[in-house]
Amino acid sequence: MVASPSRRVLGLHLADGIGRGNMWACLSMAFAATMIISFLPAAQPYILGGVLGVANADQGKVVGLLGVAAEITMIASLAWYGALADRFGRRPVVVAGFALCALGAALFPFAANTGVLVALRVVFALGVAALSAMLSTVAIDYVRDGSRGKAYGLVGLFSGLGAMVAVLALVRLPKVFEDGGMTPAGAARVSFLIIAAALLAVAALMWFALSGAGVAGAAPRLPLTRLVREGVALARDPGVALSYAAVFVARADLAVVAGFLSLWVVDYATSERGMSAAEALARAGAVVGIAQTVAVVAAPLFGWLGDRMRRQDVVVLAQAVAAVSYLSTLLVGDPLGGGMMLVAVLIGLGEIAGITTAGPLLAQQVPAAVRGSAYGVQTLCGAVGILVVSGLGGLLYDAWRPAAPFVVSGTLGLLVVAFGLVVRRRVTPLPESSGDDPEKAAAQV
Repeated sequence: MVASPSRRVLGLHLADGIGRGNMWACLSMAFAATMIISFLPAAQPYILGGVLGVANADQGKVVGLLGVAAEITMIASLAWYGALADRFGRRPVVVAGFALCALGAALFPFAANTGVLVALRVVFALGVAALSAMLSTVAIDYVRDGSRGKAYGLVGLFSGLGAMVAVLALVRLPKVFEDGGMTPAGAARVSFLIIAAALLAVAALMWFALSGAGVAGAAPRLPLTRLVREGVALARDPGVALSYAAVFVARADLAVVAGFLSLWVVDYATSERGMSAAEALARAGAVVGIAQTVAVVAAPLFGWLGDRMRRQDVVVLAQAVAAVSYLSTLLVGDPLGGGMMLVAVLIGLGEIAGITTAGPLLAQQVPAAVRGSAYGVQTLCGAVGILVVSGLGGLLYDAWRPAAPFVVSGTLGLLVVAFGLVVRRRVTPLPESSGDDPEKAAAQV
């Protein structure tokens, strides 16, 4: 069945019951969610150095600790968010995600010590988990199978735009207020409160703009534990397993860019160049902004490839690109020099390659009845990946070199490439129609 012109948005064929406003709300959610997900990790060095006075030599460990705490929280909640979305719908989970992010962001600069900071990072992580699980699920729900690669490309495009706003504009807010005469603590608090208020406005918009319809083919009377088990059981399929493994690395890549790339630049700028915390954060925003700009430009390319190549092959290609990109950080000596700018270009390419290709592969392998659970478990795998890279990378950042988290991500990416080459010929797409019948869906699990 071919969608009529009225059922298209930016070339995407919309699913039954989905209007243009719903699709634009999905893309807006990608923009706002990635904006806040990128902002807080990027702003952490300013809070640690400018507000709490943590020594540069200890900041890698603290960033790693914050990342580990956040990912343990996500691991404990992600699969349940997917199951809740299958049970009660996507919209309530999205709204709750934005509200929790707003609460965590509003209180973050008021933390008196790193212990409180960790607790607030946990609150924020609960919101991030909800948004991460739902972004992929909603993007797949709203379009037909032939448009899912393009949908992920557009979601990646809007996500990249949100990340650009975060690292080029939002992270500069503290400097703007400092230049106006505020103390570092006061500048941080005003900046974060403004951002929290904006997030609450987005939550309200999502409630009215996202579709409130139930999930086609879902089984609302199944217990949550059953839905979670179904998402895990789907990994018996080679394509699902490859998608889960790819996201394990891809989400870690995103966390490395958001947290450690900014920390690397801020640490070097303050300790070696004598810049203030606000000035260093602005320079870090410029470097990360280059990476995100490339991600914005490249997102539609990988989305286009996802609809024209076998999706497992695109995943393997994307992971190879990402691995090479992240390992190139070993060549960087001065993070404020021209070499870092070139590496930032490669990092942006690798980051978006991994993020935009794993989702469509999962979508073609799972029935609609358990899609939310599958994406919840997939995002859970991403959380475990972030946990590993944040913990190990944070320790190696201080003990070895700032490029360590990137090296860890690149090495894991090479392992996924090897796994993908082994299973790529065993991946058989699931007919989209099978997801509409609960009995067939159950048989697939």
